[in-house]
Amino acid sequence: MQIEIGKQKFGKERFFIIAGPCVIESETLVLQTADAISKIVSKHPFSFIFKSSYDKANRTAIDSYRGMGIDAGLRILEKVKKECGIPVVSDVHLPTEVPAAAEVLDLLQIPAFLCRQTDLLVAAGESGVAVNVKKGQFLAPWDMAQVVKKLESTGNKKIFLTERGTSFGYNNLVSDMRSLVIMRKWGYPIVFDGTHSVQLPGGGQGGHVSSGQREFVAPLSRAAVAAGCDGLFLEVHPDPDHAPSDGPNMIDFKGLDQLLNEVQSILEAIEKTPANSSFSGGRMAPT
Repeated sequence: MQIEIGKQKFGKERFFIIAGPCVIESETLVLQTADAISKIVSKHPFSFIFKSSYDKANRTAIDSYRGMGIDAGLRILEKVKKECGIPVVSDVHLPTEVPAAAEVLDLLQIPAFLCRQTDLLVAAGESGVAVNVKKGQFLAPWDMAQVVKKLESTGNKKIFLTERGTSFGYNNLVSDMRSLVIMRKWGYPIVFDGTHSVQLPGGGQGGHVSSGQREFVAPLSRAAVAAGCDGLFLEVHPDPDHAPSDGPNMIDFKGLDQLLNEVQSILEAIEKTPANSSFSGGRMAPT
């Protein structure tokens, strides 16, 4: 399925990027980052949605930075839409947040920890806005069938599903590329989260913060593109090592630029694959 958001198309023949800093730190940083990422993505035939969270309600510690809050955050994201001409997405955590968020956001994102919350999914679906659901670290890919049904029950078919790794022992995630193929059978665009997939949840500073392995963002993302995902989710920051949230697994502008060059090369190679192979139109054919 191909989904239209604004003037852009997502999925099927149109690869896309969802990218931006983990959390809104300031209006200046968000606008500058949105502009920089947009220029990098524009070098390629990819669609683009800017992502930054107005609130990160699932931070590891009580004193971790969560963001600027829904009112200030939505105001800044609305400014990104108007000044940069880019659609925007942010996390929603409660059904009560959805009406205000849906007035501004082009895509509502359901965090992985909340992917089974029926009231939240139904509220998001009923908004009529496109919805991206992160697959929970605790779910098998086929378990997402019920998540899809909850959204479809509202009549909303603008659904994205995102793979972001599965819990594998303590403080570790593993990416199973089979998940991308399994979730594609429901017909919706499938996203690979290249930055959260390398996170080490609660694995830094004695469990006070999450750590990450940034060096694996590119190889895992390349593998996911080769396996047939429809888009990549990448948290991008001008200075990841000094970011207040998810710094160890975010990439910078240079890293994004290099990765997208590699992604385009992979997609071009897939397009040259014989029509009778398991690949179809640049995306892996559902099984």
